[in-house]
Amino acid sequence: MSGNTKTLYAHPFSRVYWRDAAREIRDVRMLVFAALMLALRLALKTVKIPIGPSLNINVQFFVTALGAMVYGPVMASFCGVLSDTLGYLIAPSGVYFPGFILTEAAGGLVFALLLYRAKLTPGRVILSRFCVNFFVNILLQTPIMVWYYRVAMGKGYAWFDLPRIVKNLMLFPFESVLLIVFLRAAMPALSRMGMMRSETEDLRLTGPAVMQLAGLTVLSAGAVQLYFFWMRDKFLDKLPAAVLGSPLPGIALAGAGALCIAAALILRRRNKV
Repeated sequence: MSGNTKTLYAHPFSRVYWRDAAREIRDVRMLVFAALMLALRLALKTVKIPIGPSLNINVQFFVTALGAMVYGPVMASFCGVLSDTLGYLIAPSGVYFPGFILTEAAGGLVFALLLYRAKLTPGRVILSRFCVNFFVNILLQTPIMVWYYRVAMGKGYAWFDLPRIVKNLMLFPFESVLLIVFLRAAMPALSRMGMMRSETEDLRLTGPAVMQLAGLTVLSAGAVQLYFFWMRDKFLDKLPAAVLGSPLPGIALAGAGALCIAAALILRRRNKV
């Protein structure tokens, strides 16, 4: 099937969407491409881009997003399972814990749900990275880490890991921009191979996309402050009173972020008219 005739879907909530995603497993070219992406993920697990003291961008997620965009959620989930298992077998570190398979599979799944067979825009790419950082790296990873420490190491683990949360929120804007650049560069080659459409003009980082990026960053910062306030009894000796004394900063940040996102959506619609 030609990459220019692949059906695009507005959302993944369709039986036909999942039928097409499942069919990718029977496509020999997709299997070969998935094997290549899996090999790259394993090779890049320890490769990082330093952007500050103890702050690095792990480049593996570029390959995860690219593969998920091409072969969809079913294959992306399987690749996540294999990546975690083979990664441990190749370079064992600590105790093997099957729970981490969930985060590997979920990361590829989220990227696929937003990027596979979709009209790619900067806003959609930004949203995909935000969902992985927030829902997978923060919300899903936390109970898995608690489970791991309790079962495998016999220790307790803080339900609210501040350094990990701050790191994900700080890296989100940089990772989103780099992912847009990476996918824009890769799409023409993928189109020539007949694996997807090539519409790189839709991946230009325009004003609305920048506003959406800023809005999601501010919104997530507000959500974190509100959580600090809600759980303030546990952080009295760790954070300043200005952060814990009132929910107003979090409400203000969340409101400003929401307004920024709304403005971006309005501008994007006006530009289409």
